[in-house]
Amino acid sequence: MLRRAAIVWLVLLAAYAATIGLDAFGSSDYGGDEPHYLLAAKSLVDDRDFDVLGDYRARAYRDFYPYRLDMQGSVKNGRLYEPHGVGFPALIAPAYAVGGAKGVELFLAALSALAIALAYLLALRVVPDPWAIGAALAVGLSPPLLAYGTAVYPELVAGAALAGAALLVLRLEVRPSRGAALACFGLLALLPWLGTKYVLAGIAVGYFAVRSLGRSHRGVLALAGVELAAVSVALYVGINEGLYDSATPYEGHSATGASFPLGYVDRSYRLAALLVDRDFGLLRWAPVFALALVGVWLLHRSRRERLARVIPAHHQAELAASTCALALGAQLAAAAFLAPTMFGFWFPGRHLVAALPLAVPLVAWGLRHAPRVGAALALVGVAASVWLYLDVRLGGGGLAAGRPDAPWGPLVNAFPLFDRSALPYALAAAAALGAAALAFIDSRRWRRVAGSAR
Repeated sequence: MLRRAAIVWLVLLAAYAATIGLDAFGSSDYGGDEPHYLLAAKSLVDDRDFDVLGDYRARAYRDFYPYRLDMQGSVKNGRLYEPHGVGFPALIAPAYAVGGAKGVELFLAALSALAIALAYLLALRVVPDPWAIGAALAVGLSPPLLAYGTAVYPELVAGAALAGAALLVLRLEVRPSRGAALACFGLLALLPWLGTKYVLAGIAVGYFAVRSLGRSHRGVLALAGVELAAVSVALYVGINEGLYDSATPYEGHSATGASFPLGYVDRSYRLAALLVDRDFGLLRWAPVFALALVGVWLLHRSRRERLARVIPAHHQAELAASTCALALGAQLAAAAFLAPTMFGFWFPGRHLVAALPLAVPLVAWGLRHAPRVGAALALVGVAASVWLYLDVRLGGGGLAAGRPDAPWGPLVNAFPLFDRSALPYALAAAAALGAAALAFIDSRRWRRVAGSAR
């Protein structure tokens, strides 16, 4: 099992490392927030602080960014701390000291591959091989994972932490120990430092960790784990108060950019748009993730039929799938309601990427029940990655701008575009109502079956 996980890690490490040097846009390998993270890491290496004002004045970013880089944040008392936090720059600073920006990319490629390798071990708790390893490779080689495999963003670092914590939850259920509990909550405690948008998914995984410890009558150990996470959050807030005069790096401004409550209600359409929008939809680029929806449905049926009571070994499968499904749902909610915008100078799907490794067990479950359709969806995703890679490497495209129409070509126009037209929103509402009706009908049917059985 561990040997196969190592093979998954090596295959994906090679695939992600091959993307080093791909342009984000124009002649720059980095776009969006990437050069800002690199500049903060460089400042920490060279000046031992996160103040980048002097680095801007000296244009210290010229080694990795060929254009003029605009400052972010505001100068206070002759210092500039950009509103990206200090956790991720501190993490990549040693790699920058050793190998510069390319060293950071290689380091992140290793962590990204680790996230999928850990997700593969999670998937083995749900289904056996070849479904588990097939799902891991299909997800790991899909365009969003390939694009973010070496991107200088904290997304897949958070993904590795979430996958590792979820794997430890399963261990706590079977064999609780102090080391496993502290490791689990320690990984979750890292998430705020990488970005506040990962906290909801971390809380979802932490819920199952606390529940597992409670079932084992290890309440004191659960309390110690929660306190570890709380201390991390308190330290995070304290450092931010000192640097930004705010509990978060957003300097007192709203991190979401929406007013309560109507601003958040207005964003409800994103729950569909994040999946199917022509520009930033996840399924538009990687249709293999549709199998995760199948996996969620299979989990629902399994829990409704109480298979874990009939087949005790199935309990681990349900726990693994439930942990991943709740964390995925939490990240989807964070992306839909808390992210200021769905668009940005980055590859589509950024706000969901951190939780995508946790989709592997659900994709594997769906793949086992629909192998032909699943294999076709996986092949479409891999073909899209090859198309994207060749276009950016050889055709002058970019990952942040100038992307090809992979994998659909002219058929991409069949995907809805959530702009000012009413049709996509009406379709999303109809799909939501249809899903609710299907769940209601299924629930009534199950109650009738259960009643006749009694």
